[in-house]
Amino acid sequence: MTKADIVNEIAEETGVEKHIVQNTVEAFMGVIKNSMTNGDNVYLRGFGSFIIKRRAEKTGRNISKNKSIIIPAHNIPAFKPSKTFANEVKDKVKA
Repeated sequence: MTKADIVNEIAEETGVEKHIVQNTVEAFMGVIKNSMTNGDNVYLRGFGSFIIKRRAEKTGRNISKNKSIIIPAHNIPAFKPSKTFANEVKDKVKA
């Protein structure tokens, strides 16, 4: 599902015009990005959490040059679904 699909589905379900829904979705994503950029996690009860994970420094390998390299510690964004959301997906989605 793409962002356009999400906008279309919300517009159909709510009866709100697509351009308004588009602006709302863009603003929602912008707020999450800004919050995480500032070092804050975002918690959406019943859905999940957008969290910042810290990756430790580690030694990697450049295969083409056959050299070891140091990968510095860094932060990455991650999503952790709520238990109810994860269980719902587990129970309903068939592989």
